[in-house]
Amino acid sequence: MNRAGSRGWLGALPLLAFFALVFGVPAVALVAGAFTADGRPSLSNMSQSLQGGYLTAMISSVQLSGVVALVGAVLGTFLAYAIVTSRFALLREAVLTASGVLANFGGVPLAFFWIATLGNSGVISGLMGLPSGSLYTFWGLVVVYLYFAVPLMVLAMAPALDGLRPQWREAAANNGATTWHYWRFVALPVLAPAMLGGVVLLFGSAFSAYATANAMVGSVVPLVTLKIAAALTGDVLIGYENIALALSLDMIVVAGLVMAIYLPLQKRSSRWLH
Repeated sequence: MNRAGSRGWLGALPLLAFFALVFGVPAVALVAGAFTADGRPSLSNMSQSLQGGYLTAMISSVQLSGVVALVGAVLGTFLAYAIVTSRFALLREAVLTASGVLANFGGVPLAFFWIATLGNSGVISGLMGLPSGSLYTFWGLVVVYLYFAVPLMVLAMAPALDGLRPQWREAAANNGATTWHYWRFVALPVLAPAMLGGVVLLFGSAFSAYATANAMVGSVVPLVTLKIAAALTGDVLIGYENIALALSLDMIVVAGLVMAIYLPLQKRSSRWLH
């Protein structure tokens, strides 16, 4: 290794040490705890994490994340196309700025916003006599998650839609292609990696959410993040900390699969942004 390369590694050592301390040590502790029972190596925690109520919670989390990802991707893509093709630059900047804020708006404040609006004693539900019980169900949680999923999809799709060149549409029209042919054979193949990447990103975001669901539905809707919190805090069962670590490892595996899909798609779609 040449001297410049050696200096580069030396400069990166503090960052590598920081990542090893902040991420490496907890990861090792999590894996060790997940495969330990009664002080001995065991697969019982991992086995229990995929049975009974824990498996139900995992399936429910995957279903919730899948619905949020698909619906959010469709709505976000149409909204992104509308603002990208808008003639009003101020409107575009306003929507993109708002999307950047709303995409990171979650947790207890988001739950309070919806409960105060459409909850049992919400402003709108109280004034208009709307039913409020559905807010605390699976589909109510989907609607709430879409509040940050749609803006996140807008941020993911806007650069990809900007990458569509007007010359491509003109060339397609000059060769006799209809609007459908243009979108089917030119635009959609270009946008597909970004769209699929956005779906994966929305899935991971909804899959890992905890505070909003905990504040809204509690144990009404079984979710793996809520099961982990209950096992760690001992609110329901005592001595199930290692099962919580096993559930966390299950989530890491799912998140790893999500990122394994997302990163290649994001890399491929970035070619069209230049």
